[in-house]
Amino acid sequence: MLRRILPYFICILTLFMAPHVAHAQEEGISRAKQEKLQAKEGKEKKKARAKKEKDDRKRHLANQDKATRKRIKRNTKRADRNGTNAHRDPWPQRWFVKH
Repeated sequence: MLRRILPYFICILTLFMAPHVAHAQEEGISRAKQEKLQAKEGKEKKKARAKKEKDDRKRHLANQDKATRKRIKRNTKRADRNGTNAHRDPWPQRWFVKH
């Protein structure tokens, strides 16, 4: 009798388990989709951070008087010309500086 019931019992048990397995796969998102979402979110954060920094700089300049704004602009231009390397004194001054 157990031999007759066992195949039916296994079939019914399999049918009950199948929807749960399929449902579990549908819930999560794929790794590629998740990475894409994280990349997009990171890009948006970077853009927002840059916009906030630009607004902060603009507000800071607006708070300064005219002479200070001119001095900041002049020094910024000079720094941009020299690049990101360390500041080097002119060659005659370097001759007479103790290291």
